[in-house]
Amino acid sequence: MTYVLEMKEMTKKYGEFLANDKISIHLKKGEVLAIVGENGAGKTTLMRMLYGLEQPTSGEIILNGKNVKFSGPLEAIENGIGMVHQHFMLFSDFTVTENIVIGHEPKRNGFFNRKAAAEKVKELSNQYKINVNPLKKAGDCSIGEQQRIEILKVLYQGADIIILDEPTAVLTPLEVEELLKTIEFLALQGKSIILITHKLPEVMKVADQITVLRNGRVTGNVLKQHTDVEQLATLMVGRELQKLTERVQLDGEPLLVVDNLTIGGKEEKPILDDLSLTVHRGEIVGIAGVSGNGQSELIQAITGLRKIDNGSIRLGETILDGTSVANRRSAGLAHIPEDRYLWGAAKEATVEETGLMGYYRKKTFNHSSFIRLNGFRELLKGWIDRFEIKTPSLDEKSGNLSGGNLQKLIVARELGFETDFLIAAEPTRGVDIGAMEYIHEAIIEKRNNGDGVLLVSSELTEILTLSDRIAVMYEGKIVDILNRKEATEERLSVLMAGGNENESQAKTTTTA
Repeated sequence: MTYVLEMKEMTKKYGEFLANDKISIHLKKGEVLAIVGENGAGKTTLMRMLYGLEQPTSGEIILNGKNVKFSGPLEAIENGIGMVHQHFMLFSDFTVTENIVIGHEPKRNGFFNRKAAAEKVKELSNQYKINVNPLKKAGDCSIGEQQRIEILKVLYQGADIIILDEPTAVLTPLEVEELLKTIEFLALQGKSIILITHKLPEVMKVADQITVLRNGRVTGNVLKQHTDVEQLATLMVGRELQKLTERVQLDGEPLLVVDNLTIGGKEEKPILDDLSLTVHRGEIVGIAGVSGNGQSELIQAITGLRKIDNGSIRLGETILDGTSVANRRSAGLAHIPEDRYLWGAAKEATVEETGLMGYYRKKTFNHSSFIRLNGFRELLKGWIDRFEIKTPSLDEKSGNLSGGNLQKLIVARELGFETDFLIAAEPTRGVDIGAMEYIHEAIIEKRNNGDGVLLVSSELTEILTLSDRIAVMYEGKIVDILNRKEATEERLSVLMAGGNENESQAKTTTTA
């Protein structure tokens, strides 16, 4: 059997911590290898060794039949290995073309030939069916477009083996579908793909072979046709996943009441257009919609991060509009933000400081303006154990945690406030299947305790799994609200695209 890549018994130790323990993988030309595992399983560490970002403690890398050892990413790139990182590495003020050719710019008379560069990018885009605008600034591109830029960058550099690190973590469902098509097409063109992920349905769509890691060790190496999502989940977590707690039937009073909310609209189309919504006690209301239809602005308006032009927001007996973020928190509002780095944490803050955000106001931990850290640390250690947050210490910087572990820390903090109302925006973005199970269970438990939850998620399966009612947003309006029994993925998809209820019912009937 001829392999383009073999990694044999790769081991990586950090002091006494064993991140990778004798891991072996192999990859053929034109094959998609998925490496799956929970956060901290060792997936990214293994790829960092392949890409020259880390040096192995032991093991060997064989590329096209030759033993290799890379001292850095430049050597890996020169040998045909490219990596698209989870957090993109683009210059926002540069054009798409400039970002793709940087370091390998075509020259004319010693100067950067922008026209030739743009033509090369266009040729590459057409060759691999990866659509980009060569002249657009990277900072003006959507997340999906930015990812396409990163893929074209490694292709421009001549990569035959492409590593994709959690590529769908921040994409919308439509962008995910486009990426999976791109992966399949690249493989058909003879490129070999290593896909690092924990999203098993996506793995089953595009992977040829699957390697499962848990706690730095291989627990399974299977071909796609010989496995299924349930078996992979068991290999990842080390146990069978549990069914969610049954829902308690509750008929609670209105808790969050949003009336005629409007943002913008003086010269352009409103971002939020006379929107009204109610969430009752003991209810989870899901918001479904294609990204960019006002979901983010609705969350920001409720939490006090954005001013409204018209309307009112009430939580219980408290009018929220016009009040500060701190007052809204005091009124009983907790918030898992959709962007963990922008709204949920400070990268330079420690794990302890990130967990403490908001708690320093609580009387339990605040005495005469001094913070009682001992009591809080016990609480924080409980979160770390319960959510299996992997961190070297409480003094580790939050920015050094993996995206999934930081997300778990923020979710634990917001659930820990034990408020009457929770806004959960993309609560499981970037987390592994075991943590997702626990977060879903915690949200259901909160609902069963008589609290209210507003859930915003780009994952339709998550919306359908958790919600009692589902409000569909399109162009700043709620176009329909369905209860969980009548909601289907087909009906929601039609409504999310701007279709009407008759179309969604017709599509559901046709599908059935």
